[in-house]
Amino acid sequence: MSDTQLEVRLQPRARRDELVGIRDGVLVARVCAPPVDGEANRALCRMIARRAGVAPTRVTVVAGKQARVKLLRVTGIEYGSLIETLGVAEQGTESSTGVR
Repeated sequence: MSDTQLEVRLQPRARRDELVGIRDGVLVARVCAPPVDGEANRALCRMIARRAGVAPTRVTVVAGKQARVKLLRVTGIEYGSLIETLGVAEQGTESSTGVR
């Protein structure tokens, strides 16, 4: 089984849950949940899991739990397949691949 690590810039307390796109190799996401007691992180993981078609337990925040830019691990899907499944487009300059 493969693991993919994905950098995500998260905006909590947004009007709606959405994946905006990939800017400079970082996925930009917005969630309605506030950044209190990990609610925004859980909302982000649920949204990624739902869009990727994997179980919510397969998406975890491995770094940046209290930061805007987070590192997520998605188990059971390759990076290219994940990006395709999420339906996000590259925007801006590609300074990195978003994978570590």
